Amino acid sequence: MACPTCLAIRAVLEASGMDYETAATLSHSAPVKRLDRKVKKTVKRKASAYAKKYGRAFKKVAKKYKKKNGAWMKNGFKKAQKAAHREAKK
Repeated sequence: MACPTCLAIRAVLEASGMDYETAATLSHSAPVKRLDRKVKKTVKRKASAYAKKYGRAFKKVAKKYKKKNGAWMKNGFKKAQKAAHREAKK
């Protein structure tokens, strides 16, 4: 099984007009494999306990600061945000 990088390089070489065997040997060269191992995956950050509490509190409080059509009232988002922070701190 070839790595994704090797497959991409092979596809580019074949698209440029190179035959399959030559493209396959060039795409499996040592420098490509070394570079593929060095690529690191990005780590997603976890939400803190406070962020989770705030999110739940904001969803609960937000409907008080919205109009019937779902739009925010004047300064509604700002007030909902403050109310949610107060609720989350309890």
